[in-house]
Amino acid sequence: MKKQTDVAIEAQIVRGAFYLLLLVAGTVMAFFDPEAPTKVSHPAAAGLSFAERVSYQRAIEEVYWRHRIWPKENLNPKPSLDAVMSQVQIEKKVKDYLHNSQALEDYLQRPITGEQLQAEMDRMGRDTKQPEVLHELFDALGNDPFVIAECLARSVLSERLITSFAHEKRDGRLALAEVGANSQTWKITLANATYKLPTISDAATGCTPDTWTATSTTNAPDGRFSHTAVWTGTEMIIWGGLTRSGALKTGGKYTPSTDSWTATSTTDAPSQRDGHTAVWTGSEMIVWGGANSSGFLNTGGRYNPSTDSWTATSTTDAPSRRVGHTAVWTGSEMIVWSGFTFDGDFKYSNTGGRYNPSSDSWTATSTTDAPGGRRGHTAVWTDSEMIVWGGTNGTDYFHTGGRYNPGTDSWTATSTSNAPTGRQFHTAVWTGSEMIVWGGNGIGGPFDTGGRYNPTTDGWTATSTTNAPTGRILHTAVWTGSEMIVWGGCSDNDCLMVSNTGGRYNPGADSWTAASTTNAPTARSAHTGVWTDSEMIVWGGEDASFAPLNSGGRYCAQSGASTPTPTPGPLQLRAQQQKVGGINTVRLNWRYATSPNIDIYRNNVLIATQPNEPGVYTDSTGDTGQAQYRYMVCEAGTQTCSNEVLVRFPR
Repeated sequence: MKKQTDVAIEAQIVRGAFYLLLLVAGTVMAFFDPEAPTKVSHPAAAGLSFAERVSYQRAIEEVYWRHRIWPKENLNPKPSLDAVMSQVQIEKKVKDYLHNSQALEDYLQRPITGEQLQAEMDRMGRDTKQPEVLHELFDALGNDPFVIAECLARSVLSERLITSFAHEKRDGRLALAEVGANSQTWKITLANATYKLPTISDAATGCTPDTWTATSTTNAPDGRFSHTAVWTGTEMIIWGGLTRSGALKTGGKYTPSTDSWTATSTTDAPSQRDGHTAVWTGSEMIVWGGANSSGFLNTGGRYNPSTDSWTATSTTDAPSRRVGHTAVWTGSEMIVWSGFTFDGDFKYSNTGGRYNPSSDSWTATSTTDAPGGRRGHTAVWTDSEMIVWGGTNGTDYFHTGGRYNPGTDSWTATSTSNAPTGRQFHTAVWTGSEMIVWGGNGIGGPFDTGGRYNPTTDGWTATSTTNAPTGRILHTAVWTGSEMIVWGGCSDNDCLMVSNTGGRYNPGADSWTAASTTNAPTARSAHTGVWTDSEMIVWGGEDASFAPLNSGGRYCAQSGASTPTPTPGPLQLRAQQQKVGGINTVRLNWRYATSPNIDIYRNNVLIATQPNEPGVYTDSTGDTGQAQYRYMVCEAGTQTCSNEVLVRFPR
């Protein structure tokens, strides 16, 4: 395992300075020159005002906000867009892309042309990996090709071209000064073009199962490893990490619907770091902890992707500085736990803290009955408890763990009977009823073994090794709703051999299926992986020569499992609906099942597998408005299913 936290930090970020000069160059007085002739084949061409652009930008933001994940653990209703994004912030987004367009025209004499805007729309339609979202964006803009070109394509294209300019090999300070001098007014010459709507993929999810597609590298963040990534429902946000020149405080937002990258702001961002953690709250990404060349950290920040802004997390009563810790989101709090610091010697802590972003406050977690301090462990959230497991204290490799209940501030040890061999650098996912851990190393390894832990029974079941991927460390794992997908990592303990292979594990059948390697990203370790409901996106990491990567790939897999064809049987299902904290919530009861485990389906998608007893499951859907759901339960891994129940929530 390589440690590079003492490497010198890169001091100058040309792109950040470029944007700063654009923003301070002058006040936006006008976006169009009323004297300039405008020849566009659209009646709005002569009158697309700033206010109209802002109105269209709001429509775009409404689509993105609608698709942002509101964690089902959060019982509060999802707020409106107005609660998370002000009118001023929406206006700033419009000003930003108009600033960019003006700089391209005035300084570089490269005005964005109609052909470029049409090509950008065609690229979106061709390369989108969320066609349903792109359709919604087009609908929100009235399916008007002129408006789409000016208010969606121009925003993405100007960002990409400006970033390309900032990376040109020229005197950066002189170039930026000249841009500032030439950007005192903002007048956009509208392209003389007739636009047409692009063709958008008709595929339900925009992808074919068991296939890979590369993520765009245009405008992608610098290559890095040991960074973090979260999925918001509309974009993947990566942040921090290491390069050969040191730790980073930069990041990027990858939007599959347009296959495009946008840099995250560095204004008020936390200091550069790696070995930190990140969680998604429903409206913000919270990063915390880690280390850089100055030492270990107990600072962090909340990043709002809608406003591209950072807010520091309080350090009052925060846990001690650390790296190698874990973090989970409960729906209202981030819980961080354990990790280590270095003060002449490695010190492992079994302390932690609960951070409430609403009050910007910390509360310590109890150490009574807590597991011993460790690093290289994993943590998952079960809807009521945080389960931590494995890791090392530098001497021992643990096969122990604990369940932390924030409601009672108490710990309960996990059983060690039939638990996997003690290990570190493994992965863990939560299925809705079980925690699955896999891989890692310890005394021996890397391992191709794992285990399924059921907190209801406090019992372990080994995962099959038949057709399992080769043992590995520093890989990623995601849960699709029916399978765990593992990918990449090091197949030796020194990371001299890295992999671009992976596998899908089905806990219902206790079976492995190899993931395709056709068009898979290059082999790597210490990368990140997120699940989007239809695809796993992996990005970054190190290759076999320890070079940081800024490439990635999207692996398509089915969300949940295909719905079985019911076989008539005695299994009976009933449902009761209610609003809990404004959330559409359904309580399911079944009887007459004979299998030990039950598969639960909502709208033909497997949402959970859990023990048959006691025959009850509560589904907090995360929705707040009018909706309907079809439920069915089946004996796990079989086609012996219940009746189908339809539940409707009125307005």
